[in-house]
Amino acid sequence: MIEFKYTGDELYDRMERAVERVNDRLRKTVRALESAKIPYAVVGGYAVRVWVAQVDEAAVRTTRDVDILIRPDDLPKMIQAMTAAGFHYRQTTGLDMFVESPDGSARDAVHVVLAGEMVRPNELEANPDIEPTERANEFDTIQFESLVRMKLNSFRRKDQVHLLDMISLDMVDATWLTKFPDELAARLKELLDDPNG
Repeated sequence: MIEFKYTGDELYDRMERAVERVNDRLRKTVRALESAKIPYAVVGGYAVRVWVAQVDEAAVRTTRDVDILIRPDDLPKMIQAMTAAGFHYRQTTGLDMFVESPDGSARDAVHVVLAGEMVRPNELEANPDIEPTERANEFDTIQFESLVRMKLNSFRRKDQVHLLDMISLDMVDATWLTKFPDELAARLKELLDDPNG
């Protein structure tokens, strides 16, 4: 049985630190990539946060990692730039990632997503290219329609939750069904038809 070890200000501090660590990891990554002039786009949960915040900041969810879309040819340059910035490169089960200490957890990593490639066997199409991007404050992120498409393509539980958040905020609706191939449209229709799962 789990018991509370932390209460009061200490508990608040731990929760705030968890969020700020992800933000710091993103800032450090962006500095490394932009200094090395490596094209990239922030994708995944952090990109969802950026787009959802445009509509309703109360609906923004935290995320535990950073996902960066790059072109495969730029991976060696990214490894060099991130290593110089203090990260440690690791490849686990075919996934490239960077952690901040040699024994760092994949949960607290910068995950590399390669444009033009598929990450998991159940995906229906390859990842999009990074272009065109949108500038979100201090970093580049993927365009909203491309992000929705990536979430439909991956369609894990957390991707479905992100899509349901977008649906609940009227960022995505039935008019979007015509934007995607049949298989991806069917996944979106499943969520639109039963948003409460």
